[in-house]
Amino acid sequence: MGLFDGLPVPSDKAHLREDLARIDESWAAARFDSLPHVVRLLTAKDELQALKEQSEVIEDVVDEVVHAYHSGFNRAIQNYSQILRLFSESAESISVLKVDLAEAKERVGARNKQLHQFWYRSVTLRHIISLLDQIEGISKVPARMEKLIAEKQFYAAVQLHVQSTLMLEREGLQTVGALQDVKSELTKLRGVLFYKILEDLHAHLYNKGDYSSVSSSLLEKDDEVMSATLSLSMSISQPVSRRTRSSKSDYQVDGGSYDGHDEEGGFRGEEVDGYVRANGGDYGLKKGVIFSSRLPPWLSSATPDEFFEAVQKSDVPVHVKYLQTMVECLCKLGKVAAAGAIICQRLRSTIHEIISSKIKAHAENMSSSRPGSGLIAYSSTLQTLKGQLETYQLSRQKRANGISLSGTLLAVSPVTPMMAPMGTAQGAARELLNSILDAIIKIFENHVIVGELLEAKACQQVDINTPKSLDVSLNTESEATGGYTIGFSLTVLQSECQQLICEILRATPEAASADAAVQTARLAGKVPSKDKRDGSDDGLTFAFRFSDATMSVANQGQGWNKKAQGASQEGYGSAAVLPEEGIYLTAAVYRPVLQFTDKVASMLPEKYSQSGNDGLLAFVENFVKEHFLPTMFVDYRKSVQQAISSPAAFRPRTHAATSYTPSVEKGRPVLQGLLAIDLLAKEILGWAQAMPKFAAELVKYVQTFLERAYERCRTSYMEAVLEKQSYMLIGRNDIESLMKLDPASSCLQNCLNENPSDAYGIEVEKQMSEVLLGLRPIKQENLIRDDNKLILLASLSDSLEYVADSIERLGKTFSMACNQVEEKEKNQTTPRRSEVSSSPSKDLVSFADDYRKLAIDCLKVLRVEMQLETVFHMQEMTNREYLDDLDAEEPDDYIISLTAQITRRDEAISPFLSGIKQNYIFGGICGISANTSIKALADMKSINLFGVQQICRNSIALEQALAAIPSIDSESVQLRLDRVRTYFELLNMPFEALLAFITEHENLFTPEEYTNLLKIQVPGRDIPADAQDRVSEILR
Repeated sequence: MGLFDGLPVPSDKAHLREDLARIDESWAAARFDSLPHVVRLLTAKDELQALKEQSEVIEDVVDEVVHAYHSGFNRAIQNYSQILRLFSESAESISVLKVDLAEAKERVGARNKQLHQFWYRSVTLRHIISLLDQIEGISKVPARMEKLIAEKQFYAAVQLHVQSTLMLEREGLQTVGALQDVKSELTKLRGVLFYKILEDLHAHLYNKGDYSSVSSSLLEKDDEVMSATLSLSMSISQPVSRRTRSSKSDYQVDGGSYDGHDEEGGFRGEEVDGYVRANGGDYGLKKGVIFSSRLPPWLSSATPDEFFEAVQKSDVPVHVKYLQTMVECLCKLGKVAAAGAIICQRLRSTIHEIISSKIKAHAENMSSSRPGSGLIAYSSTLQTLKGQLETYQLSRQKRANGISLSGTLLAVSPVTPMMAPMGTAQGAARELLNSILDAIIKIFENHVIVGELLEAKACQQVDINTPKSLDVSLNTESEATGGYTIGFSLTVLQSECQQLICEILRATPEAASADAAVQTARLAGKVPSKDKRDGSDDGLTFAFRFSDATMSVANQGQGWNKKAQGASQEGYGSAAVLPEEGIYLTAAVYRPVLQFTDKVASMLPEKYSQSGNDGLLAFVENFVKEHFLPTMFVDYRKSVQQAISSPAAFRPRTHAATSYTPSVEKGRPVLQGLLAIDLLAKEILGWAQAMPKFAAELVKYVQTFLERAYERCRTSYMEAVLEKQSYMLIGRNDIESLMKLDPASSCLQNCLNENPSDAYGIEVEKQMSEVLLGLRPIKQENLIRDDNKLILLASLSDSLEYVADSIERLGKTFSMACNQVEEKEKNQTTPRRSEVSSSPSKDLVSFADDYRKLAIDCLKVLRVEMQLETVFHMQEMTNREYLDDLDAEEPDDYIISLTAQITRRDEAISPFLSGIKQNYIFGGICGISANTSIKALADMKSINLFGVQQICRNSIALEQALAAIPSIDSESVQLRLDRVRTYFELLNMPFEALLAFITEHENLFTPEEYTNLLKIQVPGRDIPADAQDRVSEILR
């Protein structure tokens, strides 16, 4: 921008601006240096002419500037002249005003005293008029209070009473005689108002009021179908119903303005107070027009104050606001202690009545869904339910050749099906107790709210009325609330719940009192010492129902103590709801009580969090430890003893199915004793699942009973095998090692990972045959000749395996459940006593291993026993001559006896064992008989053609008998016995033909077996002297 750009140059002389732009700005510098310009002018002739032209341009510009600003300069000079004239005139007016004021001062001073008298008289008259207005307003207060009480506007009535009382105590109104009657009426109304407030508070404490939490939750659904805009005039001029009040309250709280004034031109709180005061005691009767659409209905007639604003801005639920309002009313009336005392008096009887009504309502609901009408029909139904259930369960699972599990359980279980862990009585008791404890929790939530409010108000009064120099004891707060505290209410609630539980469990008062003494001693140790108390309560000492003394409060003779005493003598009527009652319902009680304790702990204020607030849970746990568990142990021990000592407990079924079935319901012949033990173990673990904290003790009971049953099984096993050669053989290390190497042992679960391949099968059979043949001669008295003992061993083995599988499944399931509960406890944010006790040293899986091992021993004895029977019968082949003259049509007698015995025992054992187990028992006969027959050739003196045919016929008969067993592989039997027939048929060959056979089949038989073919005398066969050398040379 140029230096001369801002000059006012007209548009017709715009060329001047260009001429000015050509002038060097150095001419306009602040410190102009003229010497260079002078020198240049003297040396240059044209420079002077250029300067003259520039001078003319500048003069033209200056002329234009002067013409442009001339009019403005003239107006400024005129304005300054006028201002000067006005100042001069003002000075003259002020001097005149001073003179007038001086004259006025002289005139007013002459009448000063008279004006003062008039002013004082006007103030006095205004005060008198105000007093008359107040007297007129106070005379109308009783009627207004009665109207407010009738409309349940308790807070407005309390405000009106408090303000009226304060006015009556003013100096000017104390001497008015007409107000004495008003004062006495206010005193009476104070008592009426107190009991009305207390009754309404009592109803809301137990969720029976118009604004209770239960009612509010039900009415919230109705609000959805109601109009969002409520008529203001209807809420003032007409009485509204409970439903209308609740829905209007919700709308006002949610949609209201919380800034203390009405957005649509309403007055502020200060303006309302001024309006009330200006109208001589019209205490807020008209302000409902302003605030009723913004506040709950019970405050629609209240005067705005600090509590009013707090409720207006609060976002707590409606029922909490109402409880806060009732407590504030009691505090303004100065009746906190009296209200607390009456609440304490009525607490026990009210809870008793609520529990009884809950049970009665529950019974009516159940009876309405049953045939008949009323409790009579329901009671008769309960009386017949047990018999019908037993009859149904006895016949439900009946099958052809099957077992009734329900019948077995009914025969041995100490509890009825309804009282079992999953029985109908357990479910009914659990459902009933859950519903009652849920109601108690909601009631206790209200007591926590009211208790905290009363304690806070009591602390404020104690702080105001007590000098700081005095040491206030801990009982001051309790006395200020009339003995009512959160701890007291929790104690009474738990005490009544304990009474109900004792009724359900049919617990005697003596037993409960004994538990109470233990619990009281435990809780007494938690009370802090005096030097550590910080103003909190001494702790929640749980007073047990049977030892409670009725609490009496002085100067409160309302008759509620007698009512409470009468209620304490009555029961709750739980028998009308539960099919059965008794100690075994403890399992149904434990879980609801545990959840109840957790909810109570989460609701208690911080100062109660470390106190003994788990009195009810402690009672139940003590009851379980001292009564339920010992009773259960005795009952189940008796049942176990009866189950295993019964003559039929270990007696195999006489009418078993023709074939084995793996399902007990379809006929698996599990021994009655072991089946009963399994059912009892499952039932006890069902109790453990219902009470995880005592699972370890219950598992120990199961282990004890399983151990007793195991010993009884061991006894039966020993009775069958005692002094028998098969039992002694399976204990030898060499036999045990060979049986482990036998591929047939793959059916035994504990050997699945130890078996070699089947290539070792024939070799193992040879080694086992050698061991058993070394025991010859085998005596008959060393064998188990009684087939019933063999059937017992087979049935015992299958039954033991059934129980072992069941125990293993139960153990794994129980262990997983315990681990899940422990993980849940670790993830909990608040610590709580452990729900699962420590696991026992020996778990259930180890017992399953013991049972399975005994079952395997039974199978081993049966297998070895059949092998010994085979050796016993076939040892007659040795030391005899097979020189028959005729071809016999029948096998030898010992073969007939052996095959008959195999067939008979297979038919007897097959219903009790699976096919793979039958194959294990009878599968060893073929190998032993084949090896025994081949080995017997070395001990024979001579044999002829008919003898060879007889032995072949024996092997065929044995093959037919073994092939008749469905579980045995007939091809394997044929392969082994064909080898026997091939071996003996070699005796019919000439020596040269025998050598040719040996050359072609070197590995079919052993060198020793080939040699034995040459040693035996066969009529008509010539054996050269070097026959053995020639055979040895071939086999070399």
